[in-house]
Amino acid sequence: MTDTFRPSTGTDLNDRALRDRAVLAARGKAPFDILLSGGMVADVATGEMRAADVGLVGSLIASVHPRGARGDAGRVIDLAGAVVAPGLIDTHLHIESSMMTPRSYAGVVVPQGTTTICWDPHELGNVAGLAGVRWAVEAARDLPLRILIEAPSCVPSAPGLERCGADFDADAMAEMLSWPDIIGVAEVMDMRGVLERSPRMSGIVQAGLESGKLVCGHARGLEGPALQGFVAGGIESDHELTDRQDILAKLRAGMTLELRVSHETVLPEAVAAFRELGRVPQTVTLCTDDVFPDDLVRQGGMVHLLRRLVHHGMDGLEALRCATLNAAQRIGRRDLGLVAPGRRADLVVFGDLVTFGVREVFVSGTHAAHDGALTMAMRPDRVSPPGGTMRLSPVSPAQFAIPAVGMRATIRTVEKPRFTRWGKREVDVRNGQVVIPPDAALMAVFNRYGASTGPGLGVIEGWGAWNGAIATTVLHDSHNLAVYGRDPDDMALAANTLIASGGGMVVTRGGRVLAELRLPICGLLSADAPEAVGRWFVAVRDAASDVSTWNGLPVMIKLVIGASLACNAGPHVTDIGITDGMSGEIVTDCVVAS
Repeated sequence: MTDTFRPSTGTDLNDRALRDRAVLAARGKAPFDILLSGGMVADVATGEMRAADVGLVGSLIASVHPRGARGDAGRVIDLAGAVVAPGLIDTHLHIESSMMTPRSYAGVVVPQGTTTICWDPHELGNVAGLAGVRWAVEAARDLPLRILIEAPSCVPSAPGLERCGADFDADAMAEMLSWPDIIGVAEVMDMRGVLERSPRMSGIVQAGLESGKLVCGHARGLEGPALQGFVAGGIESDHELTDRQDILAKLRAGMTLELRVSHETVLPEAVAAFRELGRVPQTVTLCTDDVFPDDLVRQGGMVHLLRRLVHHGMDGLEALRCATLNAAQRIGRRDLGLVAPGRRADLVVFGDLVTFGVREVFVSGTHAAHDGALTMAMRPDRVSPPGGTMRLSPVSPAQFAIPAVGMRATIRTVEKPRFTRWGKREVDVRNGQVVIPPDAALMAVFNRYGASTGPGLGVIEGWGAWNGAIATTVLHDSHNLAVYGRDPDDMALAANTLIASGGGMVVTRGGRVLAELRLPICGLLSADAPEAVGRWFVAVRDAASDVSTWNGLPVMIKLVIGASLACNAGPHVTDIGITDGMSGEIVTDCVVAS
């Protein structure tokens, strides 16, 4: 490996001496530092695939010229017909979903061809407040991956409907936007707050507008007047896409789309929408949003999304343009997104634009990866993350009881794991407690940030049968402690295991722990090797299949960690009770008064 990477600053390409050298090399008056010869250049501006060599000087592309025209370089790399493309740009993601530190994340995705990401450390902000965002900024520096950070806009994501570890108002947003590392306002999730012009959310968005930086969005389910109003409020982008009509409506509303890999069923809908338009708009970018550690290591992030889009019928060069030039234009980086002279030498060499096998990766002219492995050393993690985020005493089985009187009671339930809706059931009452129906389960959410209150409790339907318990502190977006199951003893064991370890995910049954993934950094991240984190995650996922009959295990984990997403429409169990993100309804006792 080469020496530890020393990344460039945002203005490094303005160095006069560097430009002098690049001009001389381009004119043939001086050699290149590196010459990529014998390849095909993917020109995402013209839509051409053309035979050309690429000469690099320092962090710059100095020349893109006919094959074989030059041979003078400090190092010549023969590409044997492979494709030279711009480095991939991920326009929206949460590193926390990988359950890795930024350093570990960089070590995984750079060899996959991703050289720039836009990180919303929303999860860290919800857990650890401004200290969590400051840690994200520090932990992202001096890595071969260019990490551009956005300021979390919704901490909590649904004010009044959940409690988390911090509360970001307009003043907090203005402070974060004053930091030079922050590129804009991260996804605005409080759709109701934007549409109803709540002072809190209006102030947060206004701070973004006045900063001149990006204002990113989350427009799940918005259509018609609500969509128009959301965009009129200053929101510029969305990744919460559902189908062809939703995609077309948001494109026509002028939004930048961040088409994501985590919703596979949307990809063919997107391709169909582009065919209907007859083109792929320049306002289409690509993102990963949330990718679990095993999938990130095994399949990849952005590169996997490119493969899936081609699989669903999209032209490879068009897909690549979305991940490069379109993305660079969206984030205002004129140095990125093209294989052209004067641009930054962030490059990836693919075998082809169908399988997108990654052969070489260059970051600011430094050879960063070869055949799926880093070719440089990375500095160690050097900043300590925030601590003390599990401020919750051990719980008892009695806390999982829903009190009721009489022999029978009517309860309000949460139907369906996704696109939830309110339900109602007649249930038995035994020893002053609701008997959970055999085809339902209990969801309990404990505030883990010091609130001296009991858990929010809700009966959930449509999750299959249960014979154990699952607990997690990875819980969008409050990241409180959620426990699912039917047996109070198993549920208490699961909760107390995570309270003792500082957070993570665990599965229990019959009084024993079946699998555990420890995430001691804010209950979200592990500093262990990515491969190990992936193995432990798979063990939890597989154990979850043993305690529930749900079909489609990866989806099951997504449902578990997303079941408390209070900003979305429909009922969700939070630490307060059962709340509805669009109506604002709060039910602290699911038993209906007689």
